[in-house]
Amino acid sequence: MDVEYLGNKELLNLPKTAFLASSTIPLDMVMKCYDWASSKHEGCIVGGFSSKLEKDVLHFLIKGKQPVIMVLARQLYKQIPQELRPLLEENRLLIISVSNSVRQSKATALARNRYICEMADKIFMVGVTENSSLYVLHKAFKNKTSY
Repeated sequence: MDVEYLGNKELLNLPKTAFLASSTIPLDMVMKCYDWASSKHEGCIVGGFSSKLEKDVLHFLIKGKQPVIMVLARQLYKQIPQELRPLLEENRLLIISVSNSVRQSKATALARNRYICEMADKIFMVGVTENSSLYVLHKAFKNKTSY
């Protein structure tokens, strides 16, 4: 796996809480996730931030002071999204690419999510059902997982 980094690599030394969400989430869980994202956490939050809910959580994290590690299931950005630039300037962001693919695919997303679970100390995983692509990871990393 080719891994590339952009941003503050010192964030890797902090305790890491992963946030992973299925693409379909019950409404009551959405509000719980927004509350979670708005609260203070030890260390930094790590995620792929590619599902709708994950993007919403990232938006809340950006508004706060929480350091963030974003793991991409594709190659690094050619141009940093405007929303992420302040985090880079504040040394609150590390972007990691775990694939040299131009676009995210189901396979690269699965590899990215496994990478996130392996690096995290704790995992906040929501919306997992037996039909979810996160189900295998939920079972494999049960000792780190909460909801």
